[in-house]
Amino acid sequence: MWDKDKAVTIFQGMFTAAGGNIDGVLAANDTLGNAAITILKQNGKTVPVTGQDASVQGLQNILAGDQCMTVFKDVKKEADAASKLAIALIKGQSPETAGVTTKVHDPTGNRDVPSVLLTPVTVTKANVKTVTDTGEVAVADVCKGYETQCKAAGIQ
Repeated sequence: MWDKDKAVTIFQGMFTAAGGNIDGVLAANDTLGNAAITILKQNGKTVPVTGQDASVQGLQNILAGDQCMTVFKDVKKEADAASKLAIALIKGQSPETAGVTTKVHDPTGNRDVPSVLLTPVTVTKANVKTVTDTGEVAVADVCKGYETQCKAAGIQ
């Protein structure tokens, strides 16, 4: 679990150690990105901040202009791909991977493992609606307090 309070403390220390000389924040997820945004705002600094997971807070930060992008991985597509793989394995079949492999370095050596790779979506202010249209997050949650920004983004 990503802990926003710990992230605020850690980023505050990083910000202080850098003397405020931060040019951008590449955060592992939207919670950590939001923690950085909190410290940046407290210090009157605006820099590009990214995240991942297309959370409600991340999408709101994008709509507000505080976060430049997040990464969305549609859980419905992931579940569909995983279930197809599982069903094939249960039936003793080779799962459909379209010839895609991933290089794995593990105790058995370097291997090319058959893989199903889905394409994540880069979400910016221009396509936040892509996430709300999937139903992954509720429009009411994203737009609460951000009604004007949602309307401008075509989210209703």
